[in-house]
Amino acid sequence: MRVPSACAVAFVRSPHAHARIESIDAGAARRLPGVVAVVTADDLRGRVTPLAPRLEAPGFRPTAWPALADGEVRFAGQAVAAVVAETAYLAADAREHVVVSYAPLPPAPAEVLFTHEFSAGDVDGGFARAAVVVRETFRHARCSASPLEPRGVIARVTGDALEVWASTQTPHLLRDALAAHLGLPPARVRVIVPDVGGGFGQKLHVFPEDLAVAAVARLTGRAVKWVEERRENMAAASHAREQAVEIEAAASADGLVLALRARLTSDAGAYHIHPLTQAVEPLGTATILPGPYRVPAYAFTLTAVSSPKPPLGAYRGVGMVMAAFVMERTLDLIAARLGLDPAEIRRHNLIPRGAYPYRSAAGLTYDSGDYPAALACALELAGYDELRREQARARAAGRRLGVGLSCYTEYTGMGSDTYRRRGMVEIAGHESATLALEPDGRIGVLASSPSQGQGHATALAQLVADHLGVPIDRVVIAPVDTASAPPGSGTFASRGAVCFAGSVPVAAEMLRRKILSTAAGLLEASADDLVLEAGMVGVRGVPGRGVSLAQVAESAPGLEATAPTDPPGPTFSGAVHVAVVEVDPETGRVAIRKYVVVEDCGPVINPLIVDGQIHGAVAQGVGEALYEALVYDGDGQLLTATLMDYALPVASCVPSFVIGHLETPSPLTPGGVKGMGEGGTIGAPAAIANAVADAVRDLGVTVTRLPIRPQDLVGR
Repeated sequence: MRVPSACAVAFVRSPHAHARIESIDAGAARRLPGVVAVVTADDLRGRVTPLAPRLEAPGFRPTAWPALADGEVRFAGQAVAAVVAETAYLAADAREHVVVSYAPLPPAPAEVLFTHEFSAGDVDGGFARAAVVVRETFRHARCSASPLEPRGVIARVTGDALEVWASTQTPHLLRDALAAHLGLPPARVRVIVPDVGGGFGQKLHVFPEDLAVAAVARLTGRAVKWVEERRENMAAASHAREQAVEIEAAASADGLVLALRARLTSDAGAYHIHPLTQAVEPLGTATILPGPYRVPAYAFTLTAVSSPKPPLGAYRGVGMVMAAFVMERTLDLIAARLGLDPAEIRRHNLIPRGAYPYRSAAGLTYDSGDYPAALACALELAGYDELRREQARARAAGRRLGVGLSCYTEYTGMGSDTYRRRGMVEIAGHESATLALEPDGRIGVLASSPSQGQGHATALAQLVADHLGVPIDRVVIAPVDTASAPPGSGTFASRGAVCFAGSVPVAAEMLRRKILSTAAGLLEASADDLVLEAGMVGVRGVPGRGVSLAQVAESAPGLEATAPTDPPGPTFSGAVHVAVVEVDPETGRVAIRKYVVVEDCGPVINPLIVDGQIHGAVAQGVGEALYEALVYDGDGQLLTATLMDYALPVASCVPSFVIGHLETPSPLTPGGVKGMGEGGTIGAPAAIANAVADAVRDLGVTVTRLPIRPQDLVGR
């Protein structure tokens, strides 16, 4: 994207994990031809305030993340200065001439950024009655969302207003943050969202670079553009997952889970992430950890601890991936102790369909589901009994074949009530849609939340066409622009389908009434006698008598309707995954031989989109299970800062899929719709881990950390 006369921005970043900034000499850089400015924290002081997201909950300790490091750096890669030049190449070259004098400091003491405790049910009694108690510690490495298209921001000042183009999942949230931190009224900030590319949660956040680019535009009076480099994305954007969970599980002799205790520790990074804070990963894990199982008693403590790294943030399945990994591995460990088949122990513990709405041990109310049916369907599609026979034959031939299961539940479609209860006060929670009759008779749609590949344009057009009675090719979805789009929170947490299902039918009915009222005058008929079908308004029972929508628009320009929605959820989707793997006994390499998913997201709006979401999500889950890890050395230096070192899954690593669908509608949402965008990532690491553990169970190897390393799977 090009804006006339726009300059490029390149950031000077700290090579130290913790240091005091003694001086910044930008003289040589400023003298280079084509360099417009070099901006430091001194230049921004009084112009932009640090990001300091709030959480209105006990145990929260705030942080302040400046647009450019001010006096001190807290992680390697933190932005220290911004170089503005006529081209991106000049800016990149010029930053090498900025001389920053650092006084390295010892690692900052770890500080607790958030802590929380919870207990429900007779936990001690459950352990006292247990026939078996399993204790284990599970760990998930730090990883990256790694969107193919990294972040990008363009900013310019027009009159007294700030215009920003951004690859953001949350345009209104970004607008409000820019206004607040730059000291502007929200009405003077406009955020426009072109094609975003991949997001996966990373682009829902507001980052210091967003503030810095906007502030530089105001300071220099020039339009400026920053496109993130891959190394910057790896080293300075939000990270995900890094967490350890110590779990204790008490079970009866027949495998019923009686009680759980969990202690969660999240490596949070140097700052809170805006707007979710460092509660998002450990709190998400803790509250969903019991999963779709009847766990009568549960207690947990969680702690988010600072470290000299970028902050943890949202990434597809935030919190829930670790929860499923811990719970599903724990069930397999209990089954092994009791001599039960992994499928059997799940049958014993799954919530029956008739028990919904079901209040979980963590205090969540699951609205719907039928996991026994989903499990039965998945086992049938996988040919589970034959797989076990094949496994026995393979073992006799010296091959290590493993079969793994995972069942999970996923909170989706969350509204304002969920975020208020969490204390996340900077997320509104609502969404909106505006439908307008265009002059040529098409229906224009303005939605409050953008798409990052979820197929919003298709799903929105389907909903509008179905509810308004127009051909789908006559529906036009506009990009999100805060100057014209209705207000909302953005795209994250599998909220899109639930929110659109709430707002589009209402707006469509409002617009329908306006169209019929106008057409009634043109046709000299009662609006009650008119029908809107195939893009025409006709008189019921009188073929050939009607007017086109273009004629209606000509008669009454500007017909439109806006409907907000605040989802009453969360609604709960879920799935059962079956993974079949083979482990090479000499190298420990894992190959996925078969993969089955049975997904329940309520009524499916578009099967192709749903299956595509499953494919992509499982691919990301494969990466987490087997390959991806951001590795730091003892000095806080990132050792996996490029895609040469950080191993994303490639096509040959991803299996083919067998997908089944189960539809249990939510009683909370219009049409019973539920979200599903994150589920594949949630279920895949747990299923693969269980399959690998099954394959190497005779070697004395315990699979307790992700990613699973080949060297850990070779016999001892």
